[in-house]
This record gives sequence, structure tokens and C-alpha cells, in this order.
Amino acid sequence: MFTGIVEALGTISRLDRRGEDIRLTVSTGKLDMSDVALGDSIATNGVCLTVVDFGSDFYSADVSAETIKYTGFAHYNNGSHVNLEKAMRPVDRFGGHIVSGHVDGVGTIASITDHGDYVEIWVEAPIDLARYIAHKGSITVDGVSLTVNEVDGAKFMLWIIPHTLQETVIGQYRSGTRVNLEVDVVARYIERLMLGDKAAESSRSKIDMAFLAENGFLKK
Repeated sequence: MFTGIVEALGTISRLDRRGEDIRLTVSTGKLDMSDVALGDSIATNGVCLTVVDFGSDFYSADVSAETIKYTGFAHYNNGSHVNLEKAMRPVDRFGGHIVSGHVDGVGTIASITDHGDYVEIWVEAPIDLARYIAHKGSITVDGVSLTVNEVDGAKFMLWIIPHTLQETVIGQYRSGTRVNLEVDVVARYIERLMLGDKAAESSRSKIDMAFLAENGFLKK
């Protein structure tokens, strides 16, 4: 588990194709690797990866075809910068929110406006994730725990302070940049609970407008 508080900026130093999979090597920058062991997890732009090799200033991890399909790894190259966070320890401060490192989809930066003291960023989320994104709720963008400041359909707005711009890859975003999104896990559990007994009927059971109307959540 992670908190979405980025510890360092890393750089992809090597991408080895292994069929449909990738062996990824990351130069870790200022990330403290002294307590890392084989099998540990490191969130890499919000994706939980297992360390299969490491040294004082790097680690390697295998990225499966399934992960490549649902994250921005398909668009990364040698030299790409990535946000890094080691897995949370029980004694760590919980500075962000519950982050699993299981990316739900890829969003796109729609616009960036510099207001001096902060930068306003609008992100276009995949349509099937829009229902999990709420005003003042939490969302993880490339592994960074952020607060949603406004929502407009499938788009949501973030206010980014200078420190976050300097210490994460967010400072390198441009319109059209693809970003890994992980919605708040609490929202997913609430959706499942709302299904009640219907959750057991089919793996395709879901919350939609018809379900909400049938169960009294919408006024007729």
C-alpha cells in the first residue's frame, strides 16, 4: 500500500522488450534504496511494481502486457521521468490517502493554466471512471495523491502548488500528456455495497441509471 506522497523523481534508463512484456530499469535519483530488498514494491508513476533487481541507485521490475495495456507504460521511453514511492510501512505518516498502486485507467491532460501561486490543471478521465471522481474527493495521478477541486462531466480540475510541480513529473505535463489514474478505493467499495444481494447475481452487475431509479436513489 502507498499514500501518494512522492519520495523522488526517477528516470527510466532501460526498457528491455521480452515478448509482450517489459523489463524496466529505473535510475532512482534521491530515493533512499538502503532498505529495499528483492520482492519489495515501488510505485512507479502510480503503478505498483515488484523489485527483481536493484542497486544503490537503480531498480529493475517486470511490467506485464496487462499492465502496459491499462497504464501509460506503452508511451514511456528511455529518459522518461517517473514519480517514485516505496511501499508504506506501518510506522510511516499517512500523508495522502489509501493508494493501492493498481491503476484504473489512463487520463489525458486537457489544459494547464498558470495562476502564479498555483497551476490549474484539467484532466479528461475515461468515461467509465467518471462516476468515482467527486468534488473534494481524492484521486491519484501518476502516483500523486491529489484533491479534486472541481468536476465537469468526465473532466476534473486540480490545483497544484509549486512544491508539487518541482518534486514530481507534474511539472513536465503539457496538454495531451497521458497520465495514470487510480480512483479512491472507498468509492469502489461503496458502489459494490450499493448492489446489495445483486452483487452475487452476475459478474456484470453494475450501478447505472436504471439501477439507481429502481432502488429509489433518483426521483421519478
